[in-house]
Amino acid sequence: MASVTAPAPAKYKKARGRDKPTLGRQLILQAICLLILFTVLFPVLWIVSMALDPRNLSRPDGLNLIPPGASLNSFIQVIQKPTSNPVDFPTLAFNSFKIASLTSIFSILIGVAAAYAFSRFKFAFRAFLMILILGVLMLPAVATLAPLFVFLNGIRVNFTGVPILGELLGNFNLRNSQLGVMLAITSGLLPFAIWNLKGYLDTIPQELEEAAAVDGASRNATFFKIILPLATPALAVTGFLGFIGGWTEFYFSWMFLTKPSDFTLAMALYSMVGQYARTTPWSMFAAFAILVAIPPAVVYFFAQKYIVSGLAIGGVKG
Repeated sequence: MASVTAPAPAKYKKARGRDKPTLGRQLILQAICLLILFTVLFPVLWIVSMALDPRNLSRPDGLNLIPPGASLNSFIQVIQKPTSNPVDFPTLAFNSFKIASLTSIFSILIGVAAAYAFSRFKFAFRAFLMILILGVLMLPAVATLAPLFVFLNGIRVNFTGVPILGELLGNFNLRNSQLGVMLAITSGLLPFAIWNLKGYLDTIPQELEEAAAVDGASRNATFFKIILPLATPALAVTGFLGFIGGWTEFYFSWMFLTKPSDFTLAMALYSMVGQYARTTPWSMFAAFAILVAIPPAVVYFFAQKYIVSGLAIGGVKG
């Protein structure tokens, strides 16, 4: 006997009808997407046009993407000698990469350990400490500039007379060093790292750890072999944002560092700005800005799989 299928209710037919927008709605949505795309790409195209323009104009004189007499001389000049300081572009790039990568690693290592403690352990003042971390997260980085300057400037070690270290460090001042800048940046990255990772670790079922404990795994083994692999997307997001923060950091580097050999790309880019718009080499400035933006784009390209999944899942609980 053939079965008879009951007709779908009207509300389900209406819901299925919403899946296919009308032609007018499609045109409106596409127009909005094109407007957003133009808004995002226009500054990028502007910078590219300025970098290729040998006339050092403060703004393009037309809508042409390739200006008259376009050349790559600005990129060559920036790589050879970016500023008047006796430091070349590879040294600046290496200093920025070292600060960005190490601060990113430190923030992940310390942040995931603290986040795991907040997510899995019950201890006194746990909620108060989380609120305190959130409060510190809301503070701008420049608000901690003065206290960190005084604190790090008070840490001095005299290595004079010590073999090897005496020649390398001499009278070492933690404030006037890349290590001091790394510590300052890490202190600003940790609140976000802890808060973001804690929210992600809350989404990992505790039953997995309980099953591992039944099989004889220790707490450390569970953390390294189960929790960390599952938290890879959140670690990628935290590490990438930490890398961006260290790569583009300017306040601490500008206030702390005095030796040109320790300068970063952000400091060199700022030093190219003249007192007036006409005194700024805009072509070199634009070329320098493009070169500074390339490494974070490369890092995102290779880690985008984990970053996108981490942004989509992380922070569900907290």
